[in-house]
Amino acid sequence: MPDPVSTPTRSNFIRQIIEDDLANGKHERLITRFPPEPNGYLHIGHAKSIVLNFGLAEQLNGVCNLRFDDTNPGKESPEFVAAIKADVHWLGFDWAGPVRFASDYFEQLYGFAVELIEQGLAYVCDLSAEETRAYRGTLTEPGRDSPYRARSVEENLDLFRRMRAGEFPDGTRTLRAKIDMAAPNINLRDPVLYRIRHGVIHHQTGSEWCLYPTYDYTHPISDALEGITHSLCTLEFEDHRPLYDWCLAHVSVPCRPRQIEFSRLNLEYTVMSKRLLTQLVSERIVDGWDDPRMPTIAGLRRRGFTPGALRGFCERIGVTKADNLVEMGVLESAIRDELDATAPRAMAVLDPLRVLLTNLPADAPAAMQARNHPKDESMGARTIPLSSVLWIDRSDFEETPPKGFKRLVPGGEVRLRNAYVIRCDEVVKDAEGRVTELRCSLDPETLGKNPEGRKVKGVIHWVPATAVRAEVRLYDRLFAVPQPGASDRDFRADLNPESLRVLSDALLEPSLANAEPGSRFQFEREGYFVVDPESTPERPVFNRTVTLRDTWAKLKDAGGQAGAGQPGSGQRARGQRGSGQKARSVDQRVGAQAPTAQGNGASGDAV
Repeated sequence: MPDPVSTPTRSNFIRQIIEDDLANGKHERLITRFPPEPNGYLHIGHAKSIVLNFGLAEQLNGVCNLRFDDTNPGKESPEFVAAIKADVHWLGFDWAGPVRFASDYFEQLYGFAVELIEQGLAYVCDLSAEETRAYRGTLTEPGRDSPYRARSVEENLDLFRRMRAGEFPDGTRTLRAKIDMAAPNINLRDPVLYRIRHGVIHHQTGSEWCLYPTYDYTHPISDALEGITHSLCTLEFEDHRPLYDWCLAHVSVPCRPRQIEFSRLNLEYTVMSKRLLTQLVSERIVDGWDDPRMPTIAGLRRRGFTPGALRGFCERIGVTKADNLVEMGVLESAIRDELDATAPRAMAVLDPLRVLLTNLPADAPAAMQARNHPKDESMGARTIPLSSVLWIDRSDFEETPPKGFKRLVPGGEVRLRNAYVIRCDEVVKDAEGRVTELRCSLDPETLGKNPEGRKVKGVIHWVPATAVRAEVRLYDRLFAVPQPGASDRDFRADLNPESLRVLSDALLEPSLANAEPGSRFQFEREGYFVVDPESTPERPVFNRTVTLRDTWAKLKDAGGQAGAGQPGSGQRARGQRGSGQKARSVDQRVGAQAPTAQGNGASGDAV
């Protein structure tokens, strides 16, 4: 049983319909279902459907079934079944009874198809797929009757039984409903109900069947067999509703569920098509279905999103009949709001620059005290060792500072977070002129109080000499434009070349050494990060979930476009090294020695 996740109750037009049906005695209990096809991992659009179906059942004392639409076994696998079940549980929901499969009903579906044939409402058609499309007509022209439409009931029953027995090759025959080839709705122009598929090993039924029902036929009957009261679908199925109702009206199912459509989730800077997501995975543009840049639930989980944030996001965007495009900032805001309240704070230096304190008093405290959360004392505090050597971020120092720069400069002062005010007295460079070390003095009278007679504006973070080296993956939006592939262009042309930067020599405060995979933190002044499943104590790996503020919005307002040479949604502008291969950029720290806790080397790009 998953951990409960609270979701605020918010009314919508579907909830109102259901409440009216229950109040009028049309149904004794609400029964919904979530019917994914196991041909890929679920994405955030599915999360909206999960929250709607399971959430309504939860709030209205009903139940929700999990049923896999496994009618296309050539593209399905047990891996996807397991992943989908895990995602539903992770979101905090559980299904009623056992996991169901459309294949559980294959025998009954076959029997109902026989009923249709016996009523003269279905026939075996020998047209090829291409011929069937040609006979169907267009939106402005009616279709034409198949030359096999007038076959007798007896002949159709015989052919259909032989189709099941495997006598005919793939594509040679289909079973079609006999409805109306002149119907304005093309879905009613004698749609295919069954097709032949030889040589496919079904993940549930093995090689038992070579005859598979279509989704439009299977869906309504499966709903009815399970006693579903309200079948909730996205808007693309609105034109399929007449066929849904037709199937239920002409076979002896125990009930008549009601199909209701709502708008699907369209989200900026990503793609929701399972075909395109599969292409991203198969072409290795991303590192699998759970790549943190993917809009899959598995990817968002690895990115550091929480069940509460996703459920809260689904509540924020609501349920309507109108298509819309949701700003990525709404999703990012949902996780920022949650992590701001729940993530403990820590310090991490992503681009280290060594600092030597030349006058650390012998009686100075050996460690600094730092609260784990500025607004929640219950999270406690931690100690950060302090010695004469420490590390700051290279972007926090400028020899020739731009106007308004409030961090460290030669001869200038800043406060070290949770520690002293320091002044830069000397800049040490290597033979190429690269800064390798800052020699600074501290004001011993400034621990926990402001210096006398002067004002120090800047505060920077730091890590001690005993810092933990880690790999930090700076994830950003996978695409550089809000609507990838718009105007029929190749969606891959819109990939963001800076969607991932890997920093292999970041330094973290020692308290993070044994952070468990899945633990979330705010790296002060950098953003929110999560420990990756690949992380080990010997090689910690942290993924950036989201930055502290929405830099993309600022770039958009300024007329810029993140991704191509822009800082993207990085919290503070850092040097960019370019796109590298595909959508991955690995910072190799060219021309610099990797830092060691006590060494003189420094690494990272100069700002």
